[in-house]
Order: sequence, then structure tokens, then C-alpha cells
Amino acid sequence: MIIIKNQMVESTNGFDQLPDSLILLIFNSISDIKTLICCRSVSKRFDSLVPQTESLSLKVDCVISPESDSGSLFTLLKSLLKSIHDLLKPDTKPTTRNQNQNSPARILNQFDRIRDLQIELPAGDLKLEKGAVIKWRAEFGKSLKSCVVLGFRRVADSERNNAEVEIDFAGGLKTRVVWTISALIAASARHYLLNDVVKEHREIERLVLVDREGEGTVAMEKEGLRECREESGVAARGVDFQEEGRRTVVPSVRMRMRHEQRVQLKDGVWVEGVTLVVVRPCNGGGDVEDAELALGAFGGGIFGEAVQVLLKNESYLLEMNSF
Repeated sequence: MIIIKNQMVESTNGFDQLPDSLILLIFNSISDIKTLICCRSVSKRFDSLVPQTESLSLKVDCVISPESDSGSLFTLLKSLLKSIHDLLKPDTKPTTRNQNQNSPARILNQFDRIRDLQIELPAGDLKLEKGAVIKWRAEFGKSLKSCVVLGFRRVADSERNNAEVEIDFAGGLKTRVVWTISALIAASARHYLLNDVVKEHREIERLVLVDREGEGTVAMEKEGLRECREESGVAARGVDFQEEGRRTVVPSVRMRMRHEQRVQLKDGVWVEGVTLVVVRPCNGGGDVEDAELALGAFGGGIFGEAVQVLLKNESYLLEMNSF
């Protein structure tokens, strides 16, 4: 007598076959916080794994009107995070929502193991004359460690054939100093709004704040983050921060400036008033050469090409007091 037993074959989801480590690798590749928050609703397993994501990217898409009295970078970032908070707490009534619930630190509390965080603002901070381009990159610890600024003005088609056009050096120098100060103010404002994130997320090893226009970058590496946390008690008492202006105080700095009146790039584009400024604190500033800092900030494309031209030029040293 032959007995045939029925075998039940369970259909399984493909993701159920993957180990947690591989799913976390996928989440780290996604990195976008809004997408990851949506992933939490897929399954209980995803809900438990998403908070373990180590590499995160927060893209800001909300713009506050310039007429609003909440136009500071700090308030801007808090406001744009409102939509993310709504995803996390859909049942929360707007009238009872605490403003602190919309802060970057509050949103990021949904993640337990952040190692690498990038925040992208919707636009740059500098309002320049038509044709002017400024790019900058600043590195911070508890205060400014270095800042590299590259500025130039694109030459209009009608001016390309006039190679003898005179450029007012004195007026140009004044403009370049204004460019540099504006970049330092923008960098210090961005650093200020990262303060709560740095203090409350001690696991972060790299933090970068950029903007969609590619104007400026604030970077904090592992050593700078450690330094900032060690000084958090002092900063909380207002020693290193300007509360009214909502920015970190810029220390006394040395600015090494290189300039070229007019440069033709490989793609045929002419630029004038091309200026490279490497800024370091008067006390310290590290042993890194100007060339390494500048090429590290603008190593590729037309900006890297302009930097390589300027690094061959003579430099001028300016000093500026803390502000």
C-alpha cells in the first residue's frame, strides 16, 4: 500500500530570502530619507531595518518666501523638514506640533546608526550681479578650519573680441574681498544650523551640507565632529555662536589670494576677474598646502581648470579680524 503525503509549498517574497545585511546595503545606497521613511510602511521587517541605515541624504524642496520673517537658513531647514515629520507622525495635529519636532535633530532621531549624512538645501545663499559665479567649500570643527573660494565673471559674447578691455584692479580687489566675506558668512550660517545635529547624534562620522545649485559646501569630518562635541558645553553658553545672527563666529583669518584678469578655458569660454582665495584661521589652519585644499574643493571640470591656472600665479596675503 502506497501512501502519498501532500506537501505544502509556501510562496515566499524574494526579499524574505535576503539577509538583513544585504537589505541594509540597499538602504544605504538609497540613502534618501523621504524614500526610506516610505519604505518603513512596506513591512514589519523593513520598519525595523530602516532605522539602522548608516548613510543618509536629506534633500530639501521647500522654499520660504523672502518676505517672510522666517527667512534664515535655520528656520528654512526646520520648515522644510515639516513634510518629513508629517510622514513620520501623520496623526499629529498641526496646532499642537512643537516647532522643535521639525528640527533636523528631531527627524534624524528616527535613525539609530547614522555614520554619513548629507543635507541638500534648495538654493545657494549669495545674491550676485549678473554673470558672476562663486563656488566655495568650508571645513569646520568647533569653528572654521579652512575655506576655499573661487570666483569669476563670465565674459559676454559681445566682449570676447575685446581682449584689451581694462579691468579696475582696485575696484576688482574690493569686489573679491566682498565675495570672500559673503562666502564666509554663508558658511558660518550653515555650520550654525548643524550644531544640534552634531551634539545629538554622536555616532555621525561625516557631515556635509550642500545646496542644489552647487554654490557652497560645509564639511565636517570625524575629527572636526569630535572637536565640536567636546566644545558643545561652551557653545551652548554662546561663546562660539552669535544667537541673533544665527551663525558661528568666524575667527581672525589669513586670506591668501590669487588672481588672473582673464582666462580662456579649454571649452572656449572666457572668464574674467578669476580669483582663488584660501582662508585659514590665524591661530592654526593645519599643514595642508593651498594646492591640495583648492584642488580637493574644485578638482574637476572648468572649476578645477581655473584653479590650476591660478595656482601658478603669485599670491597676496590679507588678514581679517574675527566677525
